[in-house]
Amino acid sequence: MLPLQADAAGRTPVRLRWPLPAVLAWSLAWALFVVVQQRGLAAGPAWAAAAMLGAAAASRVTGRWRQLLVAAGFPLSSLALGISTPAWLWGLAALPLALAYPLRAWSDAPFFPTPRQALQALGETLALPDGARVLDAGCGLGHGLRALHAAWPGASIDGVEWSAPMAWLCARRCRFAQVRRGDMWAPSWRDYDLVYLFQRPESMARAFAKAQAELRPGAWLVSLEFEVPGVPATLRLPAGRGRSVWCYRMPPVRRSTLAAKCR
Repeated sequence: MLPLQADAAGRTPVRLRWPLPAVLAWSLAWALFVVVQQRGLAAGPAWAAAAMLGAAAASRVTGRWRQLLVAAGFPLSSLALGISTPAWLWGLAALPLALAYPLRAWSDAPFFPTPRQALQALGETLALPDGARVLDAGCGLGHGLRALHAAWPGASIDGVEWSAPMAWLCARRCRFAQVRRGDMWAPSWRDYDLVYLFQRPESMARAFAKAQAELRPGAWLVSLEFEVPGVPATLRLPAGRGRSVWCYRMPPVRRSTLAAKCR
């Protein structure tokens, strides 16, 4: 992490590690909602004020998905519980979510299910032999595993998921795959012919560095929707709804090599 620069007054801004900004924004919105009602404001205007506070907090967070999570936290939780429900019940309702999706996993990606047909063009374009080893890094409830299995029915497919409840459910939904609970960044990828990700933009540079270090020549790193910044993709295929599948074959073609080929 780069050092923070002091402003003109000599003050250094505080940078909170995700998901603390989201938790803080949600808590402040609920606190405002409770306080203004205690001071006599009707529930409707109080709700609008708290939602506006959440939206203002979201504007200071980087990343489209994180902004949506911050802005939607109070409105969704309040609507789900009812605006007359005591605020402390929101924390109780959030407990199952925290157990299913622990805070450590938030540094990777929220729950992004792979659409059923998203990898259809990939399976038609990229031929993998029967028995090829494929990994879904961060497999969630198995939507990506099912899409991978549809694309390459003869492949040997693995999944890794940090959330223990999700990994347990995924293993039962996708009995054709080997699913384990664990950190997607910890095990080596060297034995795989293809590694699939549906993470977030901030994860892609780290994923590409791991692929460069561990995948053997000819293996593939495949990402739904999010590209590796500054690296030309070997293949880019449609995935429906305006999304793309970005495919990078190892070893990657360097920019100097591309420039030499264009001369």
